[in-house]
Amino acid sequence: MALVRSAAIGLATSSLAACRAAGVLDAQGPVSVAERLILLDATAIMLVVVAPVIVLTLGFAWWYRSGNRHAAYDPEWAYSGRIELVVWSIPAMVVILLSGVAWIGSHDLDPAVKLESASGAKPVRIQAVSLDWKWLFIYPDENLAAVNELVVPAGAPLEFELTSATVMNAFFVPQLGSQIYTMPGMTTHLNLRADAAGNYPGISSHFSGDGFSDMRFVLHAVSQAEYRQWLEHARGEPAVLDAMGYAALARASSNVTPHLYGKVDPMMLEHILRTATHVPPTVAR
Repeated sequence: MALVRSAAIGLATSSLAACRAAGVLDAQGPVSVAERLILLDATAIMLVVVAPVIVLTLGFAWWYRSGNRHAAYDPEWAYSGRIELVVWSIPAMVVILLSGVAWIGSHDLDPAVKLESASGAKPVRIQAVSLDWKWLFIYPDENLAAVNELVVPAGAPLEFELTSATVMNAFFVPQLGSQIYTMPGMTTHLNLRADAAGNYPGISSHFSGDGFSDMRFVLHAVSQAEYRQWLEHARGEPAVLDAMGYAALARASSNVTPHLYGKVDPMMLEHILRTATHVPPTVAR
């Protein structure tokens, strides 16, 4: 299995080079590490079928070439129980193994299950809202918010509560794992952790309109000291996210520059949930 997994790693690295640019194989948290292992295990299991088929295809093509007089041709051959057994049993075993990997992995990686701290840091609660076409991140315990930018302490569990202000969308930080959908009028939950300091790109992975491709943000994982400094800086911002401020923010716009709100209405998420399905359709200019 170790040899097959090594081959799977090589194949996945080459065939998923585009994904690596987005960080799928560059796992930086416990969830993404577990998801990467599932991906490599699934690839290794499928190689049990794919590799022999490729070899046999080349072998049959060479052996039954027109110039090989030793290749027997039997036009009356119709059935072989042994061949049928192999042809059907191996794919069946592959499907069973893949199903087991997916079943166990999906339960072990339940996005609602909270994670332990890697450094003794307390969890950070974040309310994430997808708008047209930007991301709003509210820190309810700190009474501040950020647009198109997340700053979190490295090693601390991140407890996300997600919703959409307009249409269904999807939140995804590839290097940390677990894409999850956001839906208007309801919330979903996601738990992640960035084990190392760094800047991790985040995207919207579900089409939501004209400005969908610009719904990008960066999750900055920093040290505890740098996180405290950022909190002090954010609290000093004069902008306030209340009903009026949110109404202005909710207007459709794309390529929005990251900015902060130094104060947030404590009931802002509830306000967003109540008004989500009543946002009039608008077009970005």
